[in-house]
Amino acid sequence: MTNRLDSPAAVADALRNHGYLPDARIAQVVFLAERLGKPILAEGPAGVGKTELAKAMAAVTGRRLVRLQCYEGLDEAKALYEWNYKKQLLRIQADEGHDWTEIEGDIFSEDFLLTRPLLEAIRSDDPVVLLVDEIDRVEMETEALLLEVLSEFQVSIPELGTIAAKTQPLVVLTSNNTRELSEALKRRCLFLHIDYPTVEREIEILRTRVPGLSQVLADQIARVARSIRALDLKKAPSVSETIDWAQTLLALGIEHVDGDVLADTVNVLLKYQNDIARTLKELDLGS
Repeated sequence: MTNRLDSPAAVADALRNHGYLPDARIAQVVFLAERLGKPILAEGPAGVGKTELAKAMAAVTGRRLVRLQCYEGLDEAKALYEWNYKKQLLRIQADEGHDWTEIEGDIFSEDFLLTRPLLEAIRSDDPVVLLVDEIDRVEMETEALLLEVLSEFQVSIPELGTIAAKTQPLVVLTSNNTRELSEALKRRCLFLHIDYPTVEREIEILRTRVPGLSQVLADQIARVARSIRALDLKKAPSVSETIDWAQTLLALGIEHVDGDVLADTVNVLLKYQNDIARTLKELDLGS
């Protein structure tokens, strides 16, 4: 971070200037992450702004964003590096008859290395923000691999040796809390729980992210969203979905939310039919 971001308040102002509205806790954790050189583990429901925080941090600090999107089955080859086997095979065929020791030294070189996000962040000449998105979706073995990289900020490649980070990345790991992460990983991170915002903060988010949205309509959207989240649903509406709903209502020229409007547009907020049915049954907005 630049010198002007020398306090949590300065961090909060900078994030706001880039369209991200943090609370005091978020601003403090971002400030400490840079000062202490520790990763942030941002946990909370899907769609509350965890990924957007990493993007905003990159914008504020002038760093490039490198993103590793986690998924079930993600392994070292997709997260860290792998060798270009097709290119290696072509070189072997072209050098058929040559000494194998010489060929081996050639094909296990930089020209044949396929860099994946973790190694890309480590090798980058310019400072980066490394976003490890939805880390709770990977298996424990892959989590252990990430832990090794984040502990030393270096990668060992048997054929090339150890590659240490030229500049230490700012790291943000996000989790939707679908499984428990290891204590070892949590111990190395600054923990940040991002929950659904208060009505007042969601109104501010909506008016910032949806130009032309009136205070009255933003207030109605935020309060309806809060009421829906209080129901026993499979998937409550996220902040990103309330933003989508606000944009939908503006596009349709709607200035007031009632029961009929909700019935016509609730599919923007909720993506499971049982959730839609329960919401329309239990939430009485009148007509």
